Amino acid sequence: MDFKDTFDTLKDKATDLAQAGVAQSKRLAEIAKLKMSNMAEEDAIKKAYIEIGKLYYAEQGASPDGAFAAACEKITASKAAIESNNDRIAELKQPGDPEPEVEDVIETVAETVEETAETVADAAETVEEENKD
Repeated sequence: MDFKDTFDTLKDKATDLAQAGVAQSKRLAEIAKLKMSNMAEEDAIKKAYIEIGKLYYAEQGASPDGAFAAACEKITASKAAIESNNDRIAELKQPGDPEPEVEDVIETVAETVEETAETVADAAETVEEENKD
């Protein structure tokens, strides 16, 4: 009888541990799922910031308001530098030269867009803080 009681006790403990493990796994899976959802939402926010920045620059880039002036000037200067670089590339390029890897170009452009979006978002926050006072 003592062996059966010990076995039942061990079986109950194993069952409890298994149930606790399942509950822990479910909890951790839900946390991971929520974190992934948050990352997707943060990406959507970044895309919205980028779109806001593009719209603002398209509409107000020539005469930006207050804190946006510096960011718009950076964009305008960067566009001018790109145009100058492209002119120089055209001068240097010879027939038969290979094109740069598309992935490298896309990565560079994405980094530039992200930096610009962050600058515009920072400027928007600054304007909001100034307007609160």
